Amino acid sequence: MVAVDIRHTELDDEMKAAAVEAATHASENFTTEKEMAAYIKSQFDKKFKPVWHCVAGRDFGSFVTHHGGHIIYFYIDDRAFLLFKTG
Repeated sequence: MVAVDIRHTELDDEMKAAAVEAATHASENFTTEKEMAAYIKSQFDKKFKPVWHCVAGRDFGSFVTHHGGHIIYFYIDDRAFLLFKTG
């Protein structure tokens, strides 16, 4: 079982659950963090219309502009995920 720690979110419950589900799937099925981020982005672009961006990793900083209500920053185990919408 994975440990999920949501640090910041403005997503509604449906999007929040979809983000955790996509990140869990990506963590279990891909080797690199780039592949994980690409998978999560593609899932959100399909489900919730573009343009979404995703960063996955263990050590990164960020400063982003996003649409209000469309950002989540969370950990699954020791890997962080930042997902947000622009455009």
